[in-house]
Amino acid sequence: MSLAPAKDRCAPVTAPREAPDLRPVEGAAADEELATLARALGHPARVQIMRLLVRREACVCGAIVDELPLAQSTVSQHLKVLREAGLVVGEVDGPRVCYCVEPRAVRRLKALVGSL
Repeated sequence: MSLAPAKDRCAPVTAPREAPDLRPVEGAAADEELATLARALGHPARVQIMRLLVRREACVCGAIVDELPLAQSTVSQHLKVLREAGLVVGEVDGPRVCYCVEPRAVRRLKALVGSL
């Protein structure tokens, strides 16, 4: 799946399904992957950010800051953690960054949690 240009908006979370992810949901590699994703979601503010992005399909960082009782720098740090884990993607559009949820990563997280 490719992202729409930031001028339009990020790809919606409900994008059509791609080929199923055939990676195993058990084993050492899957356990490490789940631990990485869980660490990224290990702070209530990051969970709030994910919920916000899922509801809105796309946001600029300023809009996220307006929704949360956190400073711009704090939100940016949380978004960095989510990006590094692959749960969120962002595209630069001039002075703004359009953030959205990476649907494949969310599906993978669900599969890994479901395998517990």
